[in-house]
Amino acid sequence: MRDLGAGFRYLLQGQRWMARNSRQYGFGLLPGLITLVLYAAALVGLAVWGDDLVTWSTPFADGWSGPWRGLFRGFLTAVLFALGLLLAVLTFTAVTLLIGQPFYENLSEKVDRDASPDGTAPESDLPLWRELWVSARDSLRILVRAGLWGVLLFALGFLPFVGQTVVPVVGFFVTGFFLTEELTAVALQRRGVHLRERLALLRSRKPLVWGFGTPLGLAFLVPLVAVFLMPGAVAGATLMARGLMGEETAGDGDGDGGGDGDRGAVTLPPPPPGSPAPGR
Repeated sequence: MRDLGAGFRYLLQGQRWMARNSRQYGFGLLPGLITLVLYAAALVGLAVWGDDLVTWSTPFADGWSGPWRGLFRGFLTAVLFALGLLLAVLTFTAVTLLIGQPFYENLSEKVDRDASPDGTAPESDLPLWRELWVSARDSLRILVRAGLWGVLLFALGFLPFVGQTVVPVVGFFVTGFFLTEELTAVALQRRGVHLRERLALLRSRKPLVWGFGTPLGLAFLVPLVAVFLMPGAVAGATLMARGLMGEETAGDGDGDGGGDGDRGAVTLPPPPPGSPAPGR
């Protein structure tokens, strides 16, 4: 429970940091707005032409008589749209971070400097094009994992009772984990922590990850909320990354330059035995 609460406090601290550094906020909205427009266009296209796509892909049903052909294809069209919507929720963060990589990298560095006792931030040794390539490659790997989970959970959703009760809850926790991975990747990648190490680190602190990512995933279900919360989510994930790496934090990073003592700082519970040690 302490880890769950700590994760949620990181989420709140990130939003508070963003509110107190409003000059950064406007630019942070642009990547989310661009992604929202792209996803909305894709979902509208799926709604308009989804029936044609299903008809084209099921020629074996052309000879079916009665209402069965229409019912079958209508069901597949609904399934196709629901799957597209689920994948949109799972992948929105990854695509937004990829589009806004330069801004979010800069934002994460500012949060690091604000939270660091000496006002410094870890810097990547890679050129920008290399950072973009690594980010795109890792995002693709995460999207594949998230897509597989999405297909599995969608299929399990047809199970009686379990599909309507247990599966949605599991789906929110899975979404929360992948959201947190993508958001903390901005700060952890800058520290030289590779994808496999990031996943191992986050898996060792699942309650902390769920406390941060699951409420955020629920909020992202509300139209436009993801766009407005994304900059603060990156800020909160940077603060979480500092805690996961065992770095000293001067405060909660909610000032406008410089720390403010230990007021409001999140103290992480000790990691469970056998978890990966923080470090490069």
